[in-house]
Amino acid sequence: MSGTVEAKLAALGITIPAATAPAANYVPTVISGNQLWISGQISVAEGKFLAGKLTGEADIEGGRAAARQCAINILAQVKAALGDLDRVKRVVKLVAFVNSAPDFTDQPKVVNGASDLLVEVFGDAGRHARSAVGVAALPFNVSVEIEAVVEFV
Repeated sequence: MSGTVEAKLAALGITIPAATAPAANYVPTVISGNQLWISGQISVAEGKFLAGKLTGEADIEGGRAAARQCAINILAQVKAALGDLDRVKRVVKLVAFVNSAPDFTDQPKVVNGASDLLVEVFGDAGRHARSAVGVAALPFNVSVEIEAVVEFV
């Protein structure tokens, strides 16, 4: 049934934005076989960067919101590439980068913002392998960047 995923997103109050164009010399997605590889999506919403280095416990919720926005932006790229989010068979892998201070070690808690949304939207098909890595800086000083691999039909 077409539109099932979009109906779920609407029920969650989420509108999928238009997919953003690359900021440099790369493509936003690549299809290889039945897999869609999505270039890193940064934490940007309505033209505003969800920015800043995460430094402590107080930053986890803001980081989770930034990671959630990355997942929404990933869905925008999936929709642009496949035309229909219902074609997603499984979210295979996320690789997440968290702009964090050297002593910040809660990257997995931050990236749960993206993982939780994908599971909420796709159910068991949204469960994925994942890496959550702390980095010294990200483009535009955003808090989170996430790339993904999605299997589709």
